Amino acid sequence: MHSTPSSSSPSPSPFEMVSGALERHIPGGGAAASGDPGDTQGNHLTSRRVPDDAAAGRQDQILGAINLDRELRVTRCNLQAPVFAGLDAVAGSPFVDLLPPGDVPTVTRRLRQVLETGEAHVARIQRLRREDGSELVVSLSILPAVATHEGLTVSVIAMATRLHLYAAETAIGTSLDIGQTAQALAESLLAWGDVAAVDLDYAVWTGEKTARHGQGRIRLRRAALVPDRAWPEGYATPGDDLPGDASRLLAQAVRPDDAPQAIVIPDREAIERVLGNPRVIRALLPVDQSAGVACIPLVLDGTPPLVLGVAEVWRRADQPFRDSELLDLQELVARTAHHVDLARQHQREHTQVLALQRRLLPRTGGDTIEIASVYQPATPDSAGVGGDWVNSFPLPDGRTALVVGDVVGHGLGAAATMGQLCMEACALLCAGLAPDEVLEHLDETVSLLDEPDSGLAAGYSALGSTCCIALYDPVSHHLALSSAGHLPPVLVPANGHAGPLPVRPHPGLGTEFALREPFHVHTFDTPPGSLLALYTDGLLEDPAVSIDEGISRLTDTMSTVHPWDPLQQTARHVVTALAPVPQRDDVTLLLARMIGYRREDTATWRLAARDDTPARARAHASAVLQRWQTRDDTRANVLLVISELVTNAVRFATGPITVRLTRRSHSLLCEVGDTGNGRPHLHSDRLLASGGRGLNVVHKLTTRWGVRWTDTGKVVWAEIPR
Repeated sequence: MHSTPSSSSPSPSPFEMVSGALERHIPGGGAAASGDPGDTQGNHLTSRRVPDDAAAGRQDQILGAINLDRELRVTRCNLQAPVFAGLDAVAGSPFVDLLPPGDVPTVTRRLRQVLETGEAHVARIQRLRREDGSELVVSLSILPAVATHEGLTVSVIAMATRLHLYAAETAIGTSLDIGQTAQALAESLLAWGDVAAVDLDYAVWTGEKTARHGQGRIRLRRAALVPDRAWPEGYATPGDDLPGDASRLLAQAVRPDDAPQAIVIPDREAIERVLGNPRVIRALLPVDQSAGVACIPLVLDGTPPLVLGVAEVWRRADQPFRDSELLDLQELVARTAHHVDLARQHQREHTQVLALQRRLLPRTGGDTIEIASVYQPATPDSAGVGGDWVNSFPLPDGRTALVVGDVVGHGLGAAATMGQLCMEACALLCAGLAPDEVLEHLDETVSLLDEPDSGLAAGYSALGSTCCIALYDPVSHHLALSSAGHLPPVLVPANGHAGPLPVRPHPGLGTEFALREPFHVHTFDTPPGSLLALYTDGLLEDPAVSIDEGISRLTDTMSTVHPWDPLQQTARHVVTALAPVPQRDDVTLLLARMIGYRREDTATWRLAARDDTPARARAHASAVLQRWQTRDDTRANVLLVISELVTNAVRFATGPITVRLTRRSHSLLCEVGDTGNGRPHLHSDRLLASGGRGLNVVHKLTTRWGVRWTDTGKVVWAEIPR
């Protein structure tokens, strides 16, 4: 690929001038300068590096020349400098074969422009392709020949090092994913070797801060490896933990007792002497041929410095690392270590938010309701998880709570608010509050969190967050629902047409400062087989479709659901059919299929509040328990509990009393409703105590008991094991 200048021309051509200048600076024959391998005996970390001045004539040569004919084919070239190794400029081949496909039209147009006008095109930053697919960044100049028929001369000046450092630094920080960040760093390091790898401290990989380790005790995980090829069995690839003995080698660069530093091991023999174990050699050494490695620690400045991991560059032992190359490697790794740390922090936040999100996933509703949900976060917002949340949980009194909400914003601030609102709603619902009362408390909470002293993330506001709460009663088959600014749920009755529930609109949480409009409770009949869909706006938020049209599409999709269709499969189908592409917001969907109790498993009586009411309630209950073939001891406990609860209602309340008995799989549920608004309290069971002894009896005979509030009074419930 080398051609000597022609002496036939009366005046040298541009190609001859460039090529002649080239050869004056290249040692005879372009022989590779060799360095003294040195004595590694007794010191396995002795590096074999070539001083910068020892190979200045060859390694620092960055100038090359290519001559083209008028058809833009290569006629002669001088790319003897090692920096151009792999550029296949064969005589007769098109010059555009050296270009990335995307650059061919532009460069071809420039070449033909110089041919036509005779005006040089100077210093174009251009990429050239090597045979192995890698690229070299050069400054490319197009010079017209002295004679028109001689075509063109293209001079190339390799500026890869400085340009590569700049390009790599800007490319590495484009992702907050720790794996992608490590991969970008490894791809940048490949310019200095044949194989590049990035191994991170296990704590960094999981998002935590690294701890100080004893020497040689660091635990590393391979985060990135290039090039992408089929590696032999046993070699450490991304996601693999490095063997403990392998970490000993890399720990030399990250030992905590002094400043982290780069190390160079010059050849395979020295590496084998360091590692010793064939299994470890197989895990670390990328090729069978002789290879050397440079290990550069990823370090954050501090006292002491925080070491995140190690970057390794492997290449053939006959091409030892020069001092300037090591400085370039350390400069690149030092410049980009903070990107790895940012990705670590993002990973930690992502892990925390996902843990919180998993904590809020819906739980089963038991035998009375079937639950399925899909949560699809938008990416790559902050931690990858936003403020949408959905939850379902059985209440102690046998009902099931269905809750869906959309907290303003994304990231840890939104996730913290989401968790607080969800847990508060769960606690209040378990305490027996109605949906509208729960939303009133959540409204106050959001307003409180927006105050400057709330301790929430600076600049974050949750005002305007939405929430919808539904309570399903499996005995009456009623659904009580209240909403704060949320989109209306869609109900598919067992024997009717699907449609959005007519819920009175209400502003979002924390947004009503001047007028505190009360929240409303809406009640709907949901016979067994009915299907309810709760969702957030991300499911329908398509710029090309209005919200009303989106709700209509959801209704149509829900109408096609067969009562026997698997619910989780149905939820995925609905999301696939409706979720916008590309997705701009979190998508949340909760489907609930109402089952309820069979009519023969429940009994309800409405009794007047009179002195003989406890006896009448016991008589009704005794007949039902006999029909249910309840054991004698269980029947006695149930009758005693009903007697105490009804007596309490007659004594402290007025109006009619409702008694309800429900047979469950492992227990019996007794409920006594009255018109009183006083909360029963459990008092001392001492002999001379003035009151509360009846509740002590209930407390001892039941697994749990409690109170829930209604529009007309309260209901005291108690669960008795069967």
